[in-house]
Amino acid sequence: MGKENISKRTYTAGHLSSYVSLLRFNANYRRYWLGSCISQIGDWFNYIAIFVLLGELTGSGQAVSWFLIAKHLAPAIIGPAAGVIADRYSRKAILLGCDLSRAVLVLGYLFVREPSQVWLIYLIAFTQESIWTFSHPARQASIPNLCSKEELSLVNGLSGASWSVMLAVGAALGGFFTAYLGWRAAILGDSCSFLLSAAFMYFVYLPRREKRPENTFSWEQVIGWHDLKEGFAYVLSQPKITALLLVKSGWALSGGILVMLAVFGEQVFAKGAGAGGQGELSGILFSMRGLGAAVGPILAWRLFGENTVTMRRLIGRAFFFSALAYTLFSQAPNMYWAAFWVFLGHIGGSVQWVFSTNLIHRSVEDRFRGRVFSTEMVMLTLVLSTSTWLTGLAMDIGVDPRNIVLTLALLFIVPGIGWMLYLRWLDGASYKA
Repeated sequence: MGKENISKRTYTAGHLSSYVSLLRFNANYRRYWLGSCISQIGDWFNYIAIFVLLGELTGSGQAVSWFLIAKHLAPAIIGPAAGVIADRYSRKAILLGCDLSRAVLVLGYLFVREPSQVWLIYLIAFTQESIWTFSHPARQASIPNLCSKEELSLVNGLSGASWSVMLAVGAALGGFFTAYLGWRAAILGDSCSFLLSAAFMYFVYLPRREKRPENTFSWEQVIGWHDLKEGFAYVLSQPKITALLLVKSGWALSGGILVMLAVFGEQVFAKGAGAGGQGELSGILFSMRGLGAAVGPILAWRLFGENTVTMRRLIGRAFFFSALAYTLFSQAPNMYWAAFWVFLGHIGGSVQWVFSTNLIHRSVEDRFRGRVFSTEMVMLTLVLSTSTWLTGLAMDIGVDPRNIVLTLALLFIVPGIGWMLYLRWLDGASYKA
């Protein structure tokens, strides 16, 4: 298959017509994008199904936390090796292998039938996320190879928006499947989504990267230790990149909010509904999270522009916006207001997420890209795991769910202040230069 021409058209990330044109004229990226969307829908089938299954088997808020921790710990442990592999081997082969192996693995959830088998859920979740850990840096590192530099903002905006819409669609459909067809139907849907994703990825063309020069043979080269040290040295030598890698970790300080979306749907607002009804309410809250995240970057680009300075400033302001929205969510009197505040809260979250990713894509050389994204992933998952565990612990010792969310909302202020101080330092450094 020959290399397809990457579109050289002029796009504006704040206009919806540009996204339609990108998908129309860049067929290679379109295939990549469709595979990602299908896989993401399946992911949210999986989440809603397992939330409901754990509720049926244990009735414990911390059981949900341990499921999320099992998923978050894998990247923290395996992440460094995944980045080295993404920069050393064929990224397309990595992505295909990860999709096919997960299509088989998730079927293991179907064998869980009683509380004594809950450990199997955690084991499968850990293994599933271990495979994803190898997929993520390869997928992120490949994006600049699928588009022109002028299209990067547009591609990142579309990636963020489509992830968010697929979250909304997947969570809603996952809630429906779980409520009316059973959680096993949702797991089967997840397995099929990986097969379809692999089918699209097979037809994606990724250009060969320049062969890296091999140094004298050493065990450091064989096990990847040399590559790992080289990646860390690169990150530490680039203060602007280091700061960008901390953005998602700053958001993750309040990451326990994801647990609380399930808790609010299944306990705070359920009011005695059956398991099916609970699955639907959780699905609604996760759907609103997705819709808010879809709107955020496009709206911000439309209102404020897409230059580098503007994106850096909006990252800091978005932390405070999320803090306000989730403070109001913590006091929501009913499901309608709760869903609205979740929608607004993730407008802010998606601005941080997409803008930081976009700026990394613009700044990092291809040969380091996998290791940079894996470093970001390791930091993110370590912080997110801690936040998730503490949230589940607070639930199990009887802290009111509304007070937990309020505390998590206020934590957004901490990285917001840190980012504002960083921008002040950056402005001062630029002025001196």
